[in-house]
Amino acid sequence: MKKTVQWIILAVAAGILMFFPALFGIYFTNVFLTFVIFALFATTLNLLLGFTGLLSFGHAMFFGVGGYGTAIALERIEGLPLILAVLIGVMAAVALALILCPIMVRVSGTAFAMLHLAFGQLIYVLALKLRDITGGEDGIGGFDIPPFSIPGVVSVDMTDPSNFYYFGMIVLVGSLAILWFFTKTPFGSIMVGIRDNANRVDYMGFKVPQSKAVIYLFAGGFAGVAGSIYALFQNLISASDAFHILVSFVPVMMTMVGGIGSFFGPVVGAGIFGILEELTSRYTEQVELVMGLILILVIMYAPMGFLGIVQILKEKWFGKMSQQAGAEEAS
Repeated sequence: MKKTVQWIILAVAAGILMFFPALFGIYFTNVFLTFVIFALFATTLNLLLGFTGLLSFGHAMFFGVGGYGTAIALERIEGLPLILAVLIGVMAAVALALILCPIMVRVSGTAFAMLHLAFGQLIYVLALKLRDITGGEDGIGGFDIPPFSIPGVVSVDMTDPSNFYYFGMIVLVGSLAILWFFTKTPFGSIMVGIRDNANRVDYMGFKVPQSKAVIYLFAGGFAGVAGSIYALFQNLISASDAFHILVSFVPVMMTMVGGIGSFFGPVVGAGIFGILEELTSRYTEQVELVMGLILILVIMYAPMGFLGIVQILKEKWFGKMSQQAGAEEAS
């Protein structure tokens, strides 16, 4: 019965995703696509924070490098296919992760968080200073977005918002599915083991630094996927949108509000923040203040996030139902 319900939910969700532009219009389609981009971004951070116990204050550098890689490639390479442009952005993020991981896998806790903050700010300054490459404060925008094409089979215009929605959703939802599968493999258990007791994992024969490196590359690479789709979607990428410290704090807040340690916690958190931003922006410009107050309330009264509250209520409900069933049997 549980599997049947799961398949029904998946079928309904797939139907909504498929017909979303027709049902809700282009404005809410764009809002929803932005939500999914940041849901993937927050999920990649959760691989480090929730599953491995590594807090990063500079995760935006992978997001930004992915966006800049795609934008620079499209601006400077004429006739570049769309998929190849996205892959260049992803490979740029993976390359950055490869450069940093020999240092990062050997530290944890405060050192891990502060090193990412430092490197993130370094890359932010470089993006501002290297105007010939990054466009400085103006960033890179107005680049041509090539069609999605399979030679001799199909060519789809990506300047059409509906067409880009389907392309973006396939890439983003596919990336989320890969990350979900990654957490369900035996290696996912190693991730949780590193979070709970790294010394025990090492004693069992699993090399902790090398395991952290694999996790780090996955988190950085898929953050690059989110950044690449974001740059294509906005047709613009700038240092403030890509590398600012607030961009690094966004996935942290989404993860904490949704639920740390749960795979779908960051997705829920991204949805909560998206709805709140859409509602509060209609009445006030102090959106960040509202988000900050909500984060404070979550930390004080619901440290396990929204899904943690749902789990507690679920346990109480089933506990009450079992007590009633036991009382009926006794009578």
